[in-house]
Amino acid sequence: MDLFLIILIIFIPLIAQLGITTSYNKYKRIGNSKNMTGYDVARNILDRNGLKDVYIVETRGNLTDHYDPTQKVVRLSSDIYHGESIAAMAVAAHECGHAIQDKEAYMFMRFRSLIFPVVNIATSISYYIILIGFILQLMDMIYLGIALTFLGLLFQIVTLPVEFDASKRANLKLAEYGLCEESDLKGTKAILKAAAMTYVAGVLASALQIIRLILAADRRN
Repeated sequence: MDLFLIILIIFIPLIAQLGITTSYNKYKRIGNSKNMTGYDVARNILDRNGLKDVYIVETRGNLTDHYDPTQKVVRLSSDIYHGESIAAMAVAAHECGHAIQDKEAYMFMRFRSLIFPVVNIATSISYYIILIGFILQLMDMIYLGIALTFLGLLFQIVTLPVEFDASKRANLKLAEYGLCEESDLKGTKAILKAAAMTYVAGVLASALQIIRLILAADRRN
């Protein structure tokens, strides 16, 4: 049973990551119909939603794109910032979806930001507590550590509607503002769906890891 859970914990995220990588690489090679860079797409969407004060900056790395709500900045990796591909369009629009969520005080995004400091501390110490509990045979400490890992799972679950909603907004804005043709939307939807599946896979893997820890604790008990 333990081996089966370990295999699932490893392969579920791996399969999801393969999906986004395959989809991204496919549409990175296909230009969008409007020849717009990711920066152009992002600036257009932000400006039309009254977010002219939100900056767009280039950042290093591959698929490191994100919206920073503390700085009010959309950070786009070089391939997205300068790219004129369908992939660049999709990713840029998605990050703008997060900026719009922030402006509208989207409930799940606010809740995620609220619990992040607590979750960050809890998850960083949870496995140390579990390890010490197993070494010292302290079952209460083991279960405390497992309880702390639940906070990480809660954070991941709250992240799901945030990501799905941002993708939904991205596709709607691209169509509404005439930033792409119908053929482009097929690609943007494929990329954003694949990206969303990585978050779903993360939730499943975390849940299975918690189950594995509970089973191990019960055996030790």
